[in-house]
Amino acid sequence: MPAPTSDDINRWIVRASLDGADAPAILAGVCERLVAAGVPLMRAALAGDMLDPSFDSIGVRWSKRDGASEAPFLRTPNATLDEEWLKSPFYALVKCPDDRLRRRLGADYREGEFPVLDEFRAKGGTDYLGMIVRLGESMWLGDTRGVVTSWLADAPAGFTDQAIELIAPTLPPLATAFLWRSMQRSARTLMTTYLGSDAAERVLAGNVVRGRAECIRAVVWYSDLVGFTRIADAQRSQVVLAMLNDYAGALVESIEAHGGHVLKFIGDGMLAIFPDRDESNACERALDAAAEARRRLEALNAARREAGLPVSDADIALHIGELLYGNVGSPRRLDFTVLGAAVNEAARIEALCASLDQRVIVSSAFVQAGGEAVRARLVSLGRYALKGVARPQELFTLEPA
Repeated sequence: MPAPTSDDINRWIVRASLDGADAPAILAGVCERLVAAGVPLMRAALAGDMLDPSFDSIGVRWSKRDGASEAPFLRTPNATLDEEWLKSPFYALVKCPDDRLRRRLGADYREGEFPVLDEFRAKGGTDYLGMIVRLGESMWLGDTRGVVTSWLADAPAGFTDQAIELIAPTLPPLATAFLWRSMQRSARTLMTTYLGSDAAERVLAGNVVRGRAECIRAVVWYSDLVGFTRIADAQRSQVVLAMLNDYAGALVESIEAHGGHVLKFIGDGMLAIFPDRDESNACERALDAAAEARRRLEALNAARREAGLPVSDADIALHIGELLYGNVGSPRRLDFTVLGAAVNEAARIEALCASLDQRVIVSSAFVQAGGEAVRARLVSLGRYALKGVARPQELFTLEPA
């Protein structure tokens, strides 16, 4: 079989991308074909920016010994630049006008310029070639503004001119495939971050039309922070923001740990749902989430008091009912949310937490749907009238531990 040419490799990259291959599989396929064509590759890597609240960028690495793997890079605190990044050849490529950076790692090599190259040389690397594919402004996702790649040889003579001429033409399609996968991943991540996992999947599946909504029956979680307005008036904005994040983190983690979906933050309030064909299971999971939220908030308040920070708490209401779940808004500005009387009633129930001196209140409909397992964990608070609801209903709270 003849050795692969650059055109052969480029056609394979395009086909593999369209077939859904991920970035590690594509880089591995490229490297294996380059090796088959006589390129003495020991290691290869590429990296680029991504839009993700947790990760600053994404890298993919291949080595002759270990194959290919993905390496997301965590965002550093306060947007400071990581020392390892500042001393890397990738950083030098991003900042300099040249598109290539080459260092031969033979007898004349001087250590210290790039610590990672010192490591490569110690492991048997003989020639390092870094290249960047720069992007137009409309394609920028971060500070890198391109896809950076590196290629490490282990042959005594390093890379020949023919080897470099084989690698270089593969970079545009390789960068395109990498960017396509990164943008697809960023889109899914951003949808999930801002809409929640369930709503994001529905939007990505094509539900983007105003007025398109599904009738569902689900548990509604409605919560609000206690005394937040008073605290916000007395504290600096950064203290308030950090406080909101702390409490939102405790509540969201509790909800998601038990299969709930957070749909909306309303100031210091939160709207979530627990959909399930088995209503009793949905009620049990929601009640478990409320109980876990209580534990998390107690631990959070203890830590904040010790640090001399203002503390709050959360009033939580759980209800169940029929909901419209889908798109509402203007033709070009939509919100994917739930609507219905059950949402309004959950808000009315949450408003009673202060006057009843309870942190968790659930409706009679919730108790009925939850069955005996849920009822056994609750105590009645009596019957109360809800604003805008025709008949008083019995309300319940968690049995004290």
